[in-house]
Amino acid sequence: MTILSFDDSGVDVVYKGTEFRLEKALIEEATEKPYPDVTDHEVLKLVEENPSPTGEPRRIRDIVK
Repeated sequence: MTILSFDDSGVDVVYKGTEFRLEKALIEEATEKPYPDVTDHEVLKLVEENPSPTGEPRRIRDIVK
């Protein structure tokens, strides 16, 4: 299970028991989109090889409010 915790400057990730941080600039570079427009499903795809996202994708701007 992967846990994503969003804030204004990036995402804290727990993946297979390993904790790390994805900075805003890295996410923007990888997705080629402004950070607020990236969805949680897109971030999950950056972390997991074959993700199985559930629910509707949510933009970071809506999560961080």
